[in-house]
Amino acid sequence: MGGESTTRTAPRSGGTGTAASGGRLGQRLSSVAVALGLVLFLGGFGWAALSYRPYTVPTSSMTPTIDAGDRVLAQRVDGGEVRRGDVVVFHDSSWVTGSDVVKRVVAVGGDTVSCCTDGKLTVDGKRIEEPYLPKGTLAENQDFATVTVPKGRLFLLGDERQGSLDSTAHLTDAAKGTVARTAVIARVDAVVFPWKGGLKRPTGFEALGALSQPGPLPTIELLVVVGAVLVLGGGAWGPIAKRAGRSRARAARAEAAGAR
Repeated sequence: MGGESTTRTAPRSGGTGTAASGGRLGQRLSSVAVALGLVLFLGGFGWAALSYRPYTVPTSSMTPTIDAGDRVLAQRVDGGEVRRGDVVVFHDSSWVTGSDVVKRVVAVGGDTVSCCTDGKLTVDGKRIEEPYLPKGTLAENQDFATVTVPKGRLFLLGDERQGSLDSTAHLTDAAKGTVARTAVIARVDAVVFPWKGGLKRPTGFEALGALSQPGPLPTIELLVVVGAVLVLGGGAWGPIAKRAGRSRARAARAEAAGAR
């Protein structure tokens, strides 16, 4: 009798204690994972809301970089941060009334810009390689007079040079087609719908000076993804642990029955 009692009770007490200890630890880790995941997930979206503005580009003047109807994310920047090659969102009532405009900066204050030399845009005497232009097209559909960009202003062109109403369409204005840096609202970082990802760096302008650094969008994406994985993983722990516990309990009962 004494031996039978020992055989029945020892596995039960030992198994229950281990399961309870493991269950409590798992619940704590699950709660920590969910809490951390929520912080990362919501923090990523909060950071994005503070750093970026969404825009829908209504025209094809930036094709193929940005097509008509594409949804872009543009980082909020000060006009003083803009560099050559950046695609920016700006507001200038002398260009378009009541609407924002998206164009590429090809020259900044003090630069001399002209076109074309062997079919290429020239800035400060350097021919600029522009791989973002539509294949087989020239840097401009017609030559335009040399322009020296005044200090604090920008010269901007669309990537679809054949039909873009850009600085070349305003050369007879008092500002010779240039736009004030203060008119810049944001710098386009990525095309998000349909998804095309981040804009390629305009390396053709590197010989003229430093390019803009990429915005925080890749880091934000990582935070959101990691946060979502932690929340889903932590939330799934409870059901998985319960199912595993039931399986262990059935195995323990079967073992006890066999021992009897």
